Amino acid sequence: MRMADRVHALPPAAAGRPLRSVLGALAVGCLTVTMLAGCSSEDAICGGGEYPVLAVGSSGRACAPNGQEPPKGYVRFPQGKVPEHVGDTWDTYWNTHTVDASGKTIEVPSGG
Repeated sequence: MRMADRVHALPPAAAGRPLRSVLGALAVGCLTVTMLAGCSSEDAICGGGEYPVLAVGSSGRACAPNGQEPPKGYVRFPQGKVPEHVGDTWDTYWNTHTVDASGKTIEVPSGG
């Protein structure tokens, strides 16, 4: 029997099952890989050997080398409120907050 005869010999309901099974397995596999990658490779705020610093009076940020003071116009984040990964609690918080010249935490001024 030729291949074409075998395919046409399948009942219509059974003909799509192998394709659906393969597509379903691919979807589950892709979802699993995405979930594992998302959990294991969070984007760090700074690279190795650096720490994050906050711009005074705005939500700007930078990374400073460990062992060095922040650049002019930047300060260290308050202890216990340092963002570590993109999208973490403190990263989100510091998008709308900053510190003023006296070191007080304030909301980011409009446009800032």
